[in-house]
Amino acid sequence: MSTMRIGTRVIGQGQPCFLIAEAGVNHNGNPELARKLVDAAKEAGADAVKFQTFRTEGVMVPSAPKADYQRQTTGDEESQFAMVKRLELPFEEFGRLKRYCDQSGIMFLSTPFDFDAVDYLAKLDVPAFKIPSGEVVNHPFLDYVGRTGKPIILSTGMSYLAEVDEALRVLRSSGAADLALLHCVSNYPASPSDVNLRAMLTMQQAFGVPVGYSDHTLGIEIALGAVALGASIIEKHFTLDRSLPGPDHGASLEPAELGALVRGVRKVEQALGNGRKEPAASEAETAAVARRSLVAARDIPLGSVITEEVIAIKRPGTGLQPAVRSLIIGRRAKMEIPSGTLLTLEMFL
Repeated sequence: MSTMRIGTRVIGQGQPCFLIAEAGVNHNGNPELARKLVDAAKEAGADAVKFQTFRTEGVMVPSAPKADYQRQTTGDEESQFAMVKRLELPFEEFGRLKRYCDQSGIMFLSTPFDFDAVDYLAKLDVPAFKIPSGEVVNHPFLDYVGRTGKPIILSTGMSYLAEVDEALRVLRSSGAADLALLHCVSNYPASPSDVNLRAMLTMQQAFGVPVGYSDHTLGIEIALGAVALGASIIEKHFTLDRSLPGPDHGASLEPAELGALVRGVRKVEQALGNGRKEPAASEAETAAVARRSLVAARDIPLGSVITEEVIAIKRPGTGLQPAVRSLIIGRRAKMEIPSGTLLTLEMFL
């Protein structure tokens, strides 16, 4: 599998998982809350914090309906247009947020939802573009982002493999070289039974690019499972408080949970190892205690022929392994061997 570089980070097989704390619009249109989200992501140990850059008029018509999950979390009183307009930050705030992230020591990312947002973020020299699942079939937008020459992470919720294939073709033809794909289920929250993590591996095999998982399930277990399967990137929504008003807070992690996710990912990475089946160095003492050796079942006189009856298999495991018993049977003892003695080849003719 190929790797890609985002800033100073190399992403792909054999590299640490790249953890994106998705702030999204959980700042509720408040720049101060956005900075607090940066602080929380940094404290949790995330590699990057990601926002969403857009002007509502460039994304949807005023009559656009809300998704079911948006109606459940924010009601039917206002349109999707009005709801999203309340969550909008002026473009210049993202410049301030990037500077704040740079000062805080965490990577700034933001998803553009329109052409103007792409242009603005490119001027900010963001290290990469994250393209959301809804744009997989928006080829003109993919082409526009690809022409920036920036590394691109593409979420693939709601998509067939053929649609992802075509999206990659468009991105590559526009000049995009560093590409990664995130498996995703675009529901908030997503049910674990819908997640189908193995689809991430299917994309890895089909396209030969780094793959990861954008997680919309509740909790952290599914994301940890994705890392165990080989995810190179994990993206997860977070908020300062799930009870805050807004469409995404309820399906997001709170800061302590985000920290638990980061620690869990790093533990899973340590546990993956190199794939060779061999004892760990720490098992040596246990092996000596738990395995068995060939021992004298009773006193064995000098010169006697060794039969199965005079050999027992008992702990500890510091003598001859039971697998070599056939090498001893039929030989003669060249010394007296007391009962309970661990046998060695040197004891026999």
